[in-house]
Amino acid sequence: MIATLAVLLFMVGCEEELIDINGKGTIKGRVVQDLTFDPIENVRISTNPASNTVFTDANGEFLLPADAGQYAVQARKDGFLVSFESVTLETGEEVQVVFEMKLETANNRPPEAATAVLPLDAAVDVPFNIRLEWVAVDPDEDDLTYSVTLRNGTTNAVQSFQDLTDSFVQATVDFGTTYFWQVAVNDGLNAPVNSSVFTFTTANFPTNRFLFVKRENSNNVIYSGDGGGAQVAITSNTTNSWRPRMNRQANKIAYLRSVGAVVHVFTMNADGSSKQQITTTVPVSGFNFDEIDIAWANNGASIYYPSQDKLYRINTDGSGLTLVYQTLTGNLITEVDVNGTVIALKTNNLNGYGVQIFTVNTAGVFLQMVQTGLSGAAGGLNLSADNTRILFTRDFSGFENSRYRQLDTRVYIYTFSTMSALDVSFNKPGGTNDIDARFSPTESEVIVTNIANDGNTPGRVQTLELMALDTRETQYGNSFMPDWE
Repeated sequence: MIATLAVLLFMVGCEEELIDINGKGTIKGRVVQDLTFDPIENVRISTNPASNTVFTDANGEFLLPADAGQYAVQARKDGFLVSFESVTLETGEEVQVVFEMKLETANNRPPEAATAVLPLDAAVDVPFNIRLEWVAVDPDEDDLTYSVTLRNGTTNAVQSFQDLTDSFVQATVDFGTTYFWQVAVNDGLNAPVNSSVFTFTTANFPTNRFLFVKRENSNNVIYSGDGGGAQVAITSNTTNSWRPRMNRQANKIAYLRSVGAVVHVFTMNADGSSKQQITTTVPVSGFNFDEIDIAWANNGASIYYPSQDKLYRINTDGSGLTLVYQTLTGNLITEVDVNGTVIALKTNNLNGYGVQIFTVNTAGVFLQMVQTGLSGAAGGLNLSADNTRILFTRDFSGFENSRYRQLDTRVYIYTFSTMSALDVSFNKPGGTNDIDARFSPTESEVIVTNIANDGNTPGRVQTLELMALDTRETQYGNSFMPDWE
């Protein structure tokens, strides 16, 4: 028994001596993110000099046994900067250490604030449909995205453009208005950097001579053009608006617009502002709304419009609704033009045919017949400035069908004194129609919609020079219903 106890004491003594010579301790630690102090899992923990390698658990904690000595403990994980802590470990000791790891982007520098390129800050007479451009530099050459805020200085309406990858954006602005805009630059790593607030003022609305219509978003949209290719929409593609007629005396445009299931006469300023519904109790009505036309009184105080077999006049403030003329046969009034005391009318039956073109005075008294008894479609009335001539269109083929298709519609100028008509649709491409005819302001030219007779091809607004009888020039593509004042 004594011998056995002696052996045990000897073994224990030997074990304690080994621990003293090759003793170990434990490095206990936790790894968190430097700003949020959230624990980071699966961080690789190692030492230099090398010992064991372990990984943190879901709580960011680890235990690493190591021989006694001095160590540089390393914490490493993708997406973070490598972190080090110095440790001196004694035999049998547990040393605690905390790593606050920084994201790998922590040393990334933010981009510089953007600088305005177009328009320059405080620019004036900026054109419509301006393209905003800027330049921004990132010192680390990171990919940049941009957000732009554009505020109307008159209405305070704000346009926002988000997540742009190009350093420009096309903006739609009002004429004669001051705007404020700012660019936020984002490198995806740092907080977005805002530029200074830039400003510019747009040019006043030009005195455009042309009006026309385009089809957008299943609606008709009225455009204004300068004759040099520039064009601007002056009604929205969320409403259906067509048949623009300008009066320079009032500096207003009258036009037709759908209001629910009916059509009414509206007016607006030349730049599309101050839209106002004129008719209320008696709407515009008749054969084929695409064919119906309206007309101003010369002084711009009233507008003439058809409703079934009746012609009405109404003041531009919506007052004074007056019945001017009613057909004797019940035929529908489809088109009207007015110059002074002369009113030109086009009437037709329910199918659009049986056309009569004639004039009456403002009291509704018949003056002169221009066309009657011919088959086929006709229209496009426009009186000359001196009331000696009238412009109209007629389908030379005389074709009639249920779809109101026209095959060879041409423009004619009828002279009242000689009661003769001259065909001026020179160089008209085969298989097309010239419709929506109007005199130019000088009456040396005529503007028309030239459109394929298949009914499925968009039209184009063209001008015809009457003196040369050979010049046909396209002004606007995919357009129709022109006016030239």
